[in-house]
Amino acid sequence: MWDSARKVIHFKKFTKFEFWPSLIYTFKWLLLAITIGFLIGTASAFFLFALSWATEYRNEHHFLIALLPIGGFIIGWVYYKYGASVVKGNNQLLEEFYNPLNTIPIRMAPLVLFGTIATHLFGGSAGREGTAIQMGGSIADQFTKWLKMGPIDRKAIITLGVAAGFASVFGTPLAGAVFALEWLIVGRVRYESILPAFLGAYMADYACADFWHAHHTPYEVPFVPDLNLANLLWIIPAGISFGLAARLFSKSTQLWTEVFKKISYAPFRPLVGGLIIALLVFLIGSTRYIGLGVPVISEAFDQQVPWYDFLAKIGFTSLTLGAGFKGGEVTPLFYTGATLGNMLSGFIPLPMALLAGMGFVGVFSGATNTPLSCTLMGIELFGSESGVYIGLACVVAYLFSGHSGIYGSQVIGSPKHISLDHNKGKRMGKLE
Repeated sequence: MWDSARKVIHFKKFTKFEFWPSLIYTFKWLLLAITIGFLIGTASAFFLFALSWATEYRNEHHFLIALLPIGGFIIGWVYYKYGASVVKGNNQLLEEFYNPLNTIPIRMAPLVLFGTIATHLFGGSAGREGTAIQMGGSIADQFTKWLKMGPIDRKAIITLGVAAGFASVFGTPLAGAVFALEWLIVGRVRYESILPAFLGAYMADYACADFWHAHHTPYEVPFVPDLNLANLLWIIPAGISFGLAARLFSKSTQLWTEVFKKISYAPFRPLVGGLIIALLVFLIGSTRYIGLGVPVISEAFDQQVPWYDFLAKIGFTSLTLGAGFKGGEVTPLFYTGATLGNMLSGFIPLPMALLAGMGFVGVFSGATNTPLSCTLMGIELFGSESGVYIGLACVVAYLFSGHSGIYGSQVIGSPKHISLDHNKGKRMGKLE
């Protein structure tokens, strides 16, 4: 009898203090995710359509590349005049998450959209992830002001926005959700916002891909060999190469940023950078290393590409972003990794497409310090058969990229492996 009474009491306590609060929490974030996710997915769809138009128009009118310095000056002047409060981009989202002070201005969304489209229209080398994340974060954060949410809910809202932006622009909802939880603190995953992140990612992906029918480039790894000891060992040098390439990418961007900071008038920085890039394009006689580079990424999966492609893309992209042009780093990281994997297929006895896929997400993992989300992205894009190869490549790349990355405001929660001294690992410090 007493056992039965205790069970009834425990059930009532569970119902009152866990079940009903969890149910209310779920429906609250479901409603918010449907609303915010749809808005962000719609914004991403518009961005992808505009980006596709800009790329096609530039490919048909190569004279626009000669206007890159002018385009750069316009981008720089617009941000100098109207974008001082949002110029930090992705790092501003991270800083607001760590130390909430002010609502992220909604102007971040249209400014980064304009800057990225202009960068691609005139021939800069940049990506699209940064734009999607910034649009997602700024759109989502407006709801904290409108609904008068507290700091805890605000962190969840920002996480939802980042997940929604990432998922919708790449068509990878699982990776988008985990990325938003993983990128905040290196070495840790913040589970308290896991429901908003997953709901927002799926809703935004649905809005972008299914409702608005925005196009995502398909990639294929047609053959995955059995995982034996020899193949397992070959993953290690490949992963090390991807990690070192990620570090080179990050350090190159930081270097060019510091170089261009020596130009005191900010709008002149992308003007000078644009002039250098335009001259390089005309000197080499090829547009292979500007824009997103999606055709070259696709090539890397089924045909041999020049061994130096990954180095050239690092050079063009780091120069573009360091000079102050707008856009993300992730698609150029995909390009770097896929072409590096393609080159490694001449030395490592694994299929070319598999190595390209491993590099595609491996370099991304090392540069963003997000091995879990990159593994999921690889599985979503290339299939579960390649999952072990993808996962090990991402983890090794993450390890060998060191305590650096493309997000300078990322906080390091723990060293990348236990043999590192905690001070050398910069526990709770920031990236190099």
